[in-house]
Amino acid sequence: MGYGKTSIICQIMRFMSSNPYTPNPIPYTQVSLSVFAIFIRHNNGEGVMTFVKLLGKIKRCVKNDRIKEFYKIRDYFKNKTGLEIGGPSRAFKNRGYMPIYKIMGTLDGVNFSNSTVWTGDVEENKGFVIDGKNTGKMYIADATDLVQIKNNAYDFVLSSNNIEHIANPMKAMEQWVLKLKQKGVLVIVAPKKEANFDHKRDTVKFAHLLEDYNNDIDEYDLTHLDEILKLHDLSMDPAAGTFEQFKERSLKNYENRCLHHHVFDLNILEQMCDCFKLTPILMKEEKDEYIIIAKKE
Repeated sequence: MGYGKTSIICQIMRFMSSNPYTPNPIPYTQVSLSVFAIFIRHNNGEGVMTFVKLLGKIKRCVKNDRIKEFYKIRDYFKNKTGLEIGGPSRAFKNRGYMPIYKIMGTLDGVNFSNSTVWTGDVEENKGFVIDGKNTGKMYIADATDLVQIKNNAYDFVLSSNNIEHIANPMKAMEQWVLKLKQKGVLVIVAPKKEANFDHKRDTVKFAHLLEDYNNDIDEYDLTHLDEILKLHDLSMDPAAGTFEQFKERSLKNYENRCLHHHVFDLNILEQMCDCFKLTPILMKEEKDEYIIIAKKE
């Protein structure tokens, strides 16, 4: 094997990286030692520095964000039926935190509109489409109003980076739990404020979320607009444009749903789950996001 064969190694390692049954981190040491033995044998013991460069290429080939605990929880998703709120989401693709799309059975989707800034046009009659593949039905509905979807129908419900866009997240979670079967799991991925334009804002209090729920706040709500306009870091959100453009877009939030109504952390997400008698089976803080997976008992 010569240095020119690195593409073959990379293909093997990419397969390992995308395979949801491969432990994370991938056992680079074992692979590297095997490659090293072959490399030295075919190069008469020379070219160690070239081999070091080769290892760098291998690592770049397999880089992913998969959480190491995924192999312990994958049976909640393998060949199972799910519902995703928003999406499709990077978090659930092959190189995301949890490569659920690769091992699931079917997945229905929910989007609030036929056209969003994240997905472009959404055609309900074409079903939920992930990377060109139809995985299930597509519902156009608010996350807080899923009456058209059967209760107790899904093994898992996914929500990645959209709970912050919902004015009444407790009402939304109530709906999501209703759709879960007993022993089904809810997966929420939420952004960390320290990693985005919300870093100047305070984390929401659970009492506030509960008050919004009890007052049946709807998605027209702009209670937090003044705070957002004051503290939103536009330097970290170039897509928002100038302050005036950002303000104009924010005033039309019901149509575009771009606002982050609330800022979350793991403690708040856990309290929300507890309120609906969900038992957390995984709570994790990543560099940019929080992950919580909770079971319906």
